[in-house]
Amino acid sequence: MLFVIDVGNTNIVLGAYEGKKLLSEWRLSTNPQKTADENGMFVMGLFEKADLNYKDVDAAVLSSVVPNVMYSIEHMIKKYFKINPLIVGPGIKTGVNIKYDNPKEVGADRIVNAVAAHEMYDRSLIIIDFGTATTFCSVGKSGDYYGGAIAPGIKISADSLFERTAKLPKIEILKPPSVICKNTVQSMQAGVVYGYIGAVDYIVKKMKLEMIELGEEEPYVVATGGLAKLIADGSETIDKVIPHLTLEGLRIIYEKNK
Repeated sequence: MLFVIDVGNTNIVLGAYEGKKLLSEWRLSTNPQKTADENGMFVMGLFEKADLNYKDVDAAVLSSVVPNVMYSIEHMIKKYFKINPLIVGPGIKTGVNIKYDNPKEVGADRIVNAVAAHEMYDRSLIIIDFGTATTFCSVGKSGDYYGGAIAPGIKISADSLFERTAKLPKIEILKPPSVICKNTVQSMQAGVVYGYIGAVDYIVKKMKLEMIELGEEEPYVVATGGLAKLIADGSETIDKVIPHLTLEGLRIIYEKNK
């Protein structure tokens, strides 16, 4: 059984694979204060709840954009699963050619998503990940990772309205039925959600033009992350939502390196 872990700024997403089949997926809050033992006991409980035996895990692959959580998670895998995890970073085979000015600056999650989408579609792609930040990645048909854009995540945008104003409340991220709203909460939801949909479509359209100038075909647009479906339902440019894109990318990277 393969154990896959993606450490993000807000959540840690974990999954267990048997071959290409995702047996179970879990999501934990990212907490730098948790020890390897705390994480280990919690993760073993998740395996038990899913009727999976953690002792069947014989390999693990880990990606992270949070350096101060890495030691705890890596040590937890070594201590409780008795294996050394494959860590996504320099020197790992991905099948993606990174064209960034400094390839080391590209977040591991962006690389993992690019690997998964490239393997799935084998064509020009734009990949959007709706996480703490929203990332837009451009990948050519031959696997060239050209780069992309990074924007504040939709939750950061909504929270900043609450934190930076005296009278506006904290809101749930929902799409109201119209843009012209008659109460404060829905007015904020309209501004955040519809405004975000507009921003996403504009960035994607610009990226498409730039990719065509690079000699690529018109790219297919895939989205992942917790709020991907909410935005995709109103977007003109998102072609497909793939909830487990990052976990799939980790599995594929493990297969390329085992």
